[in-house]
Amino acid sequence: MKAAILIIFLFFIFTGNALAEEKYAEKVNWHSLKDGVKKAKLEKKPILVDFGIVKGCPRCEFLMKNVYSKDEIVKKINSDFIPVFISLMKELTPEEKALGEKYDYKNDCLLLFLDSEGNIIKDPGGKKMCFADKVEPEVFIKYLEQVKSKILNK
Repeated sequence: MKAAILIIFLFFIFTGNALAEEKYAEKVNWHSLKDGVKKAKLEKKPILVDFGIVKGCPRCEFLMKNVYSKDEIVKKINSDFIPVFISLMKELTPEEKALGEKYDYKNDCLLLFLDSEGNIIKDPGGKKMCFADKVEPEVFIKYLEQVKSKILNK
């Protein structure tokens, strides 16, 4: 009986995480890292990479509810960037793991802005644009505009 309850419990946990990831990707046209890098090089667009858990992570839930659900932000991401979502709920590919380790993600959530060649973009002050904490929608829009402006002025 205990085994049956445990199996049902685990089923709901994994199903809930899968559904949460689907919802996370509802508006933004997320790509895998492999496909995103190819597409970015081809289209000469910057890459927005989000290493996330979605369910149970305050940072990921905040981004989902307050950032990736905003039409203005979604439009900018989908038109000006190649968005890549890397789920930390699954085993990472060697490429995903290498990218995370390159920016010291420590198997935790991380948001990166990369150029079309996969190099980290720096803000006007020279600081790397990678964030482990939540980013407010107004600030996120400014980052999107900074990155687009920086790429256009290369």
